[in-house]
Amino acid sequence: MTKNVLISGAGVAGSTLAYWLARNGFKPTVVERSQGLRSSGNPVDIRGPALPVVGAMGVVPRLRDAATTSNRIRLLGVDGRLVATVAMPAKGNEVEIPRNDLATILYEAARDDAEFLFDDTITALRQDEHGVDVTFDRAPPRRFDLVIGADGLHSTVRRLAFGPERDFVRLTGIYVATTPFNEPVDHPEDVLIHNTPGRLVALHPSRGKGGVAFIFRAEVDHFDYRDMAQHKRIVTSAYAGVGWRVPELLDRLRHSEDVFFDAVSLVDLPSWSKGRVALVGDAASCVSLLGDGSSLAIAGAHTLATALAADGGLARYEAEHRARVMPKRRTVKLAAALLVPKTRLGLATRNLAARVRSPRSWLLE
Repeated sequence: MTKNVLISGAGVAGSTLAYWLARNGFKPTVVERSQGLRSSGNPVDIRGPALPVVGAMGVVPRLRDAATTSNRIRLLGVDGRLVATVAMPAKGNEVEIPRNDLATILYEAARDDAEFLFDDTITALRQDEHGVDVTFDRAPPRRFDLVIGADGLHSTVRRLAFGPERDFVRLTGIYVATTPFNEPVDHPEDVLIHNTPGRLVALHPSRGKGGVAFIFRAEVDHFDYRDMAQHKRIVTSAYAGVGWRVPELLDRLRHSEDVFFDAVSLVDLPSWSKGRVALVGDAASCVSLLGDGSSLAIAGAHTLATALAADGGLARYEAEHRARVMPKRRTVKLAAALLVPKTRLGLATRNLAARVRSPRSWLLE
């Protein structure tokens, strides 16, 4: 009998999972809180175990059409002067793409074979040995055989089925904010990175119009991940007094209606499933600081769909995908040290090393 599966979240993991479940005989429904597709535009990498998945989906030509144009990184000193120019590692079959473009392409691949419910969310889950009764904010209640949380770091499904976020999410003390640059950049093949101790600003060429990223260390007592006004205040305060083009870029952030802000976090759960409810993507294992999260989400969603179709079940999915995720956890501190050194000495050491070797390549080996 065809199994009805509810997926919470129409992002990278959710759309990929819907695509592969449909092709394995399941009937997927995807519920998405936003009125349409939403995702930050910061660049992410499609590589490693995600490549054969997107290849089998037939979306690689579209991904390459939307890929960024970056080939080099220009590291700038505190005064804005060029410190080092480093070539980005040869991409081979890899694709760097704005996250919102990736999410759109995956959704369009899945939408004809799955039901999508936008502008809605799950408010309650009640499961028994045969299925899960789901209450929605807007749609009538329904029953599903399985419910999968693909709804990111602040997962509603995880909160309802596993417990409060504070029990599973560990903050690293690093925060990220991104916003579009909204005009062509001066160096269409170069990522400009400006550092002061504990703070980074990146101007990325993206494609056509660039993007701005702020990555910084801070102690934030409390923030509401949906309060954009608060996010802008936090970033503005963190970068007060920084030179180069930072005042101009902060002004763009303050006037933008498209801002992503969140804490870089690690998600720790003893199990990714509880009865007939499971998690995938960042909801299960948010680990990345360098764009690996999307590749892991794609690979994890495919592994989950394959395991369910082969009757390997949720245990097989978790065993296989944890083996991919755990090594990535060990790179988070190293990535943070390279991207946002805490001190002037650490910054000088990073810049000196960058003249010899690309810092990004250390994390990809």
